[in-house]
Amino acid sequence: MIQKQIGVMLAAFCLLAPAAGSVRAADPAPLELVQKIALHGPAGKRLDHLALDAKRDRLFVANMANASFDVIDLKAGKLLKSVPDQRGVQGVAHAPDLGRVFVGVGDDGVCNVFDDKEYKLEKGIKLADADNVRYDARTKRVYVAHAEKSLAVIDPKTLEVKAEIKLPGQPEAFQIEAGRPRLYLNVPSQKAVVVIDTEKNEVVKTYPLKSAERNYPLALDEEGHRLFVGCRKPAAVVILDTESGKELGSVAIPGDTDDVFFDAKRKRLYASCGEGFLAVLRQADAGRFEVQEKILTVKLARTCFFDPETSRLFLTLPGQAGKEGPEIWVYRAKP
Repeated sequence: MIQKQIGVMLAAFCLLAPAAGSVRAADPAPLELVQKIALHGPAGKRLDHLALDAKRDRLFVANMANASFDVIDLKAGKLLKSVPDQRGVQGVAHAPDLGRVFVGVGDDGVCNVFDDKEYKLEKGIKLADADNVRYDARTKRVYVAHAEKSLAVIDPKTLEVKAEIKLPGQPEAFQIEAGRPRLYLNVPSQKAVVVIDTEKNEVVKTYPLKSAERNYPLALDEEGHRLFVGCRKPAAVVILDTESGKELGSVAIPGDTDDVFFDAKRKRLYASCGEGFLAVLRQADAGRFEVQEKILTVKLARTCFFDPETSRLFLTLPGQAGKEGPEIWVYRAKP
């Protein structure tokens, strides 16, 4: 009798197991790869940050591997223009209302300003080791993180440096609030995020990190009052409250991340990791996040850009041996 009961149970399990597996297989992938776009550059060297011209559907790429500022026509799916001699190109920001693109070029020690139609150089603003660049549409100001522990404030109309915000260490990624004069900036050497009042042009708060360090990328959920801090030691995204600096939690991710984006519509995070993965994190409950999927990419594919309006994510991939050059992979976020 016992053997018969065991046999019935095993048979039932065998019938149920495929059904459970088919349910998991039917779960939609969070990102769908829809386009691959080839660029120029040698194998084994990474690219850096990106920005988008939404009106013209053009992607701007800091092609560090090729020492060029690249413009991609996304409708045609091809490289439109490559501006050479941008040694150490790193950050890119677009000011669509002013018709200008601002490009941080670290090795040359300038923030180059181009028009956004013909991409002709208008001015090179001297800033040592210019890196991350952001445009604040509310105040009509451009911010450039650069060497000597400073954040430059540029008037994008006159192209003059209006102020220098002194920092406690070398700056990395930063995000600007749209609704009030607040800017959040990573300072890895201090293992902290600093809060800057953009009216006073000064640091007003410091949020020390407790559970991780080497904080480079940063994402902002302005409505939810949350910061998502990408860290490399250990590899994790640490979640901070923007008002108090309190750590709300953290989640482990693959190593060597350099960009993190928050998808407010889907309550997801996207983290591009140079270890060779694109990590998708979903909000589980009460603000807790968990890894939904780790998409295999390649080593040094560690920068990306997410456009919430079109639900597209753009990932940089370095050139691989035996291939023509680096690429941009375009994903579309799925419900």
